[in-house]
Amino acid sequence: MTSFNERTTKMDTLFTGRVIDLELHEVEMPDGSYSKREIIKHPGAVAVLCVTKEKKLVLVRQYRKAMEKVIAEIPAGKLEEGEDPLRCAQRELEEETGIIAEGWEKLASFYTSPGFADELVHVYAAFEADIGNVGTDEDEFVERVDVTLAEAKTMIASEAIHDAKTMYAVQTAEMRNLLQN
Repeated sequence: MTSFNERTTKMDTLFTGRVIDLELHEVEMPDGSYSKREIIKHPGAVAVLCVTKEKKLVLVRQYRKAMEKVIAEIPAGKLEEGEDPLRCAQRELEEETGIIAEGWEKLASFYTSPGFADELVHVYAAFEADIGNVGTDEDEFVERVDVTLAEAKTMIASEAIHDAKTMYAVQTAEMRNLLQN
C-alpha cells in the first residue's frame, strides 16, 4: 500500500490569536519532494441542534463579520483547553439561548476544512427542559429564533441559513425525524 504521509521538516508559527493560530509547515512529500502547507490550528468546537417541546429547531441570528451579514445558525462555540465537548455544548446552549436541556445525544463530529484547518466540530442534539436567562459573551449579540423544519429548509434555500454545521444539523434532524410531530 502506498504511503500518503507528509513529514513536517520545519514549522513556523506565523500568527497566534484568540481563536486560531496559523502555522507554516515545510513537508517532505511521499515521493521525496518538498512543499509548504499553511495550517490553521483551532481548539475545536461544538454545535447544538436543540429541539423544543413543540418540535421546533432553535436557531440564533447573529452578524458574522467574515461574511458581512446576519445569518441564522444553531448555537455553537469554541472548546476551551481541556473542556469536555458535551459540557461545552451545554454551556453554549445556555449562554446563547437560555435553554437548559434535559436530554442530550451526540450526532457526529466533523472536520470543517481538512485541507488547511484542524478544527473538529462535535454536533449534539439537545431536547429542551427549562428556559433560563441568556448570558452571551460580552462581544456576542444574538437573537433566538425557533423554526419548523419547513421554515429551516426555506431559510437554507434563501441563504438565511448559510453555514455547513447548521445545514448538516437540519439534514440530520430530518433524517432522524427529530422535528416531526
